[in-house]
Amino acid sequence: MSDKVISSEPSFSSHLLYVMRENPVTAISFFMFAVLLFCAIFGPSIVPYDPLASNTSNALSPPSAAHWFGTDNLGRDVFSRVIVATRLDLSISIAAVALSFVIGSFLGACAGYWGGWLDAVLNRILDTIMAFPLFVLAMGIVAALGNTVENIIYATAVINIPFYARLVRAEVNIRRDAGFVQAAKLAGNSDARILAFHIFPNSLPPMMVQISLNLGWAILNAAGLSFIGLGVRPPTAEWGIMVAEGANFVISGEWWLALFPGLWLMFAVFTFNLMGDGLRDLVDPRKRT
Repeated sequence: MSDKVISSEPSFSSHLLYVMRENPVTAISFFMFAVLLFCAIFGPSIVPYDPLASNTSNALSPPSAAHWFGTDNLGRDVFSRVIVATRLDLSISIAAVALSFVIGSFLGACAGYWGGWLDAVLNRILDTIMAFPLFVLAMGIVAALGNTVENIIYATAVINIPFYARLVRAEVNIRRDAGFVQAAKLAGNSDARILAFHIFPNSLPPMMVQISLNLGWAILNAAGLSFIGLGVRPPTAEWGIMVAEGANFVISGEWWLALFPGLWLMFAVFTFNLMGDGLRDLVDPRKRT
């Protein structure tokens, strides 16, 4: 008779495969995200041209075998710039969402579990942030601090904090008097341990959907700031800058300058929107049984 102990909980890899088999849309979205990650990591090494190298003799060339997405007004290869820009835009999006997730989750969890004056103060602060049009608030922060990549990340994180704080507060507030929490207290666990290891993991599934949506919004926010001149400075390859520069040439017929960066931006946002359900199922404890 075997002495091996059979675990009732599947491994992460087997659970991931199960989620993708059950939801083909999730499998497609994960593949699309893998494409974006590949471009972000290896893009600068695989593109056929230097994204910053100009060649005015070849300026405004339409898409061809030599230049798949054409060239811009300085003769730079649009395809190379679009692919290389993936690293910067993904970095801004992931860093901003990670920062807002950590801060918002911590504040919301504390407010939802202990309540009282902490909950009241946090709600008033969140109400103040939400009272502003969020993109306008991001514009104000970047304009005041300066349009650097770090400040774009901070501005995007600030406008996303209320989403996580309010969602976590509601989820924790619902579960703080649940039976499994009372059992954990009787077992001698501290409030901090109960909050971190018992309540918070059960609050993650709805937050995963919010994370996937915010990743798309963060990319749009960064591109929007660049489009109006408050984002990353030229000649850096960034989707918002490329769309803004290409918009000036649409009327004269050079449609490819704005089209291809815009399509790649749409592809990234669409990917994150599709990933929500899959991320939720991956972290849902009830799906792992």
